[in-house]
Amino acid sequence: MSETAAKAKPGWKSLAALIVLTLGLGGVVGFFIRNDMSFYDSLSTPAFAPPGWVFPVVWSILYTAMAVSIWFVLRTGDPARVRFAVLYALQLAVNLVWPILFFTQHALGLAFVWLVLLWALVLILMVGSFRLSKTAGWLLLPYLLWLSYAGLLNFFIARMNP
Repeated sequence: MSETAAKAKPGWKSLAALIVLTLGLGGVVGFFIRNDMSFYDSLSTPAFAPPGWVFPVVWSILYTAMAVSIWFVLRTGDPARVRFAVLYALQLAVNLVWPILFFTQHALGLAFVWLVLLWALVLILMVGSFRLSKTAGWLLLPYLLWLSYAGLLNFFIARMNP
């Protein structure tokens, strides 16, 4: 491989692939839990809980922002980008397990603890991403804010539905 090819930054095709992969994995989980989504409607929820249709809309936007964020990190060429790609994959895997715990397994308390783990992973990813690309870091902020809201919501739902 030529030195120029080795130093080439990921282009638009890699961005599209990251978006498709991230959204696709979210879609696969959504497909598998689709019959369990009515569980949310059966729960006692706090007054600040959104209607169920909000979740897939918000997650689609956030998954896209996550993919764009890691793309910016990968484009830096910094050797640390590999660690961030691994951390991105890890937090995505943790993210994809949460709906199974919550909607399919009805493990509301465990889902909350899992969400705290996800929040911590995303915070680490966001802070580190800021060091490599400010754009990448800012793209993760809405995700962290949504996870904060989702964690609060999950906590109250777990308390209200023992």
